[in-house]
Amino acid sequence: MKDLYLVYKNLTRKKLRLFLTSFAIFIAFLIFGAVTALQGALNAGVEMSADNRLVVMNKINFTQPLPYAYVNKVGNVDGVDKVTHANWFGGYYQEPAQQVITLAVDSAHYFDVYSELAVDPAALAQWQANQSGALIGERLANLYGWKVGDRIPIASNIFSHGDGGHTWNLTIDGIFSGRESQTDTGYLVFHYQYFNETHTYGGDSVGWLILTTEDPSLNDAVAKAIDANFANSAAETETSTEKAFNKAFIEQIGNIGLIISSVVFTAFFIILVVVGNTMVLAIRERTGEIAVLKTLGFSSLRIFTMVLVESFLLAFVGGLLGLTAAYITVEVLSGVFANFLPNLVLDQDIVIQALGYMLLLGLVTGMIPAVRALRLNIVSGFSRD
Repeated sequence: MKDLYLVYKNLTRKKLRLFLTSFAIFIAFLIFGAVTALQGALNAGVEMSADNRLVVMNKINFTQPLPYAYVNKVGNVDGVDKVTHANWFGGYYQEPAQQVITLAVDSAHYFDVYSELAVDPAALAQWQANQSGALIGERLANLYGWKVGDRIPIASNIFSHGDGGHTWNLTIDGIFSGRESQTDTGYLVFHYQYFNETHTYGGDSVGWLILTTEDPSLNDAVAKAIDANFANSAAETETSTEKAFNKAFIEQIGNIGLIISSVVFTAFFIILVVVGNTMVLAIRERTGEIAVLKTLGFSSLRIFTMVLVESFLLAFVGGLLGLTAAYITVEVLSGVFANFLPNLVLDQDIVIQALGYMLLLGLVTGMIPAVRALRLNIVSGFSRD
């Protein structure tokens, strides 16, 4: 108890220096928590991709459709387990600025292929029986306050309705959630058949196909077989794993991972230099005091431990405050940017990683001054003082 009191007194003897050093660590872990959560949100589609799920799209580009007849043909390829399809709707709610990710999907098999989505069987059956029904993700429902039974107008900035407008009135039959916290539930699905019968052009075509293979080891062979089936046709295909597809989509806006890693590394390197210099200076100022402690019977190992504990306390106080601020920041931003950053969360993995960095920071910045205190000779300590 006496040692902890001495550590506390040494740590707080110069309050301004303590504040500035803690604030530097605070900023570093605030940046780390917020930026790493952002990276996790951007990579969620890649990390959550199923190993045996493939995406089939038009070889020209993502915006070009595929004939509906491809669905059955792909389903008959050896090694294919389940197949479904989807169309991008370009939806918005009330005004174009309020974009709502809306997909016209195959109601019979969509939730079989995306097994990470959880929906009540009764709600699923009701939706499948209601041509103008829709299922909405939990995050989207929370964003707009929608509930089961609501009638919502979803307009399209791409397609026209057969009645002359751009709006489809949909009834919410259920709300689906993710089986894991980072599963994206910020979108809405409705019946492809209803969409196909009511929009005015481009009928009997699908945007892309999604399939699962019987085993991930078959992915390459299945992809090659699918693309070979439609080679030299009017709509050639390009088949890739869902992970590769999502990664390519994210990389269109730049190498986010490299940018984020650079920011975090720079912040931590600067903090390491600042805190390390502070600890070295603090121990140098107390050379005479350390000599006195040794004269009074404090062992070198005991003083070594006290210096290390001081360094760890400094790292953890600033780090935990910074991580708390990062958590609050992420919670606020997840609500503000709910439409653009799906599942922005500071999860358990980030917290554990941050605690590891605090431990490493305390060890690295405290080791050199602690070793100097350990080796300090009493006579040399008094002469320096």
